[in-house]
Amino acid sequence: MNRKQHLLFGSALATAALVVACAGGAQESGGGGGGGDEMASSMLSQNPDDGVPTFEVDPLFPKNLPNHWLMGSTIGVDVDSRDHIWVVHRNTLDQFVATTEIGMVTALDQDEPISATNPALAQCCQPGDPVLEFDQEGNLVNSWGGPGTETGDYVWPASNHGITIDGMDNVWIGGNGGADSHVVKFDRQGNFLMQIGTSGARLTGPVSERTGQPGLERDSHSMDSFGRVAKIGIDNEANEAYFSDGYFNKRMAVVDMTTGEMKRFWGAYGNPPDDDLDLGAYNPDEPSPQFRGPVHCGEISNDGLVYVCDRGGDRVQIFQKDGTYVSEHQYAKQTRSQGSTWDIDFSHDPEQKYIYLADGQNMKVYIIERETMEVVTAFGDGGRQPGMFFAVHSIAVDSMGNIFTTETYEGSRLQKFTFKGYAPVPAGAEGENSQGVLWPSTN
Repeated sequence: MNRKQHLLFGSALATAALVVACAGGAQESGGGGGGGDEMASSMLSQNPDDGVPTFEVDPLFPKNLPNHWLMGSTIGVDVDSRDHIWVVHRNTLDQFVATTEIGMVTALDQDEPISATNPALAQCCQPGDPVLEFDQEGNLVNSWGGPGTETGDYVWPASNHGITIDGMDNVWIGGNGGADSHVVKFDRQGNFLMQIGTSGARLTGPVSERTGQPGLERDSHSMDSFGRVAKIGIDNEANEAYFSDGYFNKRMAVVDMTTGEMKRFWGAYGNPPDDDLDLGAYNPDEPSPQFRGPVHCGEISNDGLVYVCDRGGDRVQIFQKDGTYVSEHQYAKQTRSQGSTWDIDFSHDPEQKYIYLADGQNMKVYIIERETMEVVTAFGDGGRQPGMFFAVHSIAVDSMGNIFTTETYEGSRLQKFTFKGYAPVPAGAEGENSQGVLWPSTN
């Protein structure tokens, strides 16, 4: 997430470094998936008006994790004031294949604890802590959190989802598990600061005869709890946090960052949310009057607009901060299943000329001109090699313009795409067509 206090400093550093590179005659490539030769044929500019942002994947980022750690589904990424990269992943044992992935913590008799008579299956591997902090070189510098670390005054989300670092470098985490109806806030060392909402607040339905447990009921008008918050957006100047609420509820909710008090909320087109409306089957030519969901992201631009991802609706809706509707834009609107609009962040120039949109269903990232909201190009493709994606889930930009992405499901990783400058769109990669894999230049 770009924060105003970082933009000028980061932009100056990036410009200085890249001007030196250009003065030395460097020519950069757009990558091996298509268009790379064209990118290499001309000097890259540092002026956003001279083309679109160009990137190269860093195949050595991040460095290996310690302790034979693995990352599970990696469902959040953000950048702090130090340009450190934070991710959150799911580290519960049920996120891994016990016998083939986490043999260190899986016993021969899986119903009994590991002991001398019931040894672990293997020397590798085990889940890492769910909150991981990396420096710019890809070193893991801190980690914490997870089920079992609670201090009694909060509940770790059943399925943590989304991580956001605010202007004080505090850490906000949502959750999209069955009972998750709250958000937790920590300092950068993992010390608990606040829980907003009550875990299990949506368990108000009829009791199941089979399980004996109450069912779940949506309440997109609740003033004190939520419905599986996917992500948190931050407006530091106004001291407000925007909850993408979410996987169960169908709204944007705005709270006070200090007290957690609800200040306002809205649904699609700025209307009150309606949990009872049957949206029917998805029709790309008839956008639904309510968020189809999940409401998967909400980011605030420097000029005070709120960009909301309605993932299942293949759309981004733009609002003023008070919830007044501005406009709607569809992307890859024929996409079914999980939808195309997973997460966004803004380019690092002060005007935030571009939006980067992660599309986990189509396995690529769109570069969108913010003034027109039109896709100018895209990059990536489905796969497991560096620069490819398997369900690219979250995206963040540092002060130097580098992009960081995370992948869920079997992707389970963090990737870095190094910003190289601006160049024309390669032939054949216009619009939603992808440039392919942005492999590093050999120049």
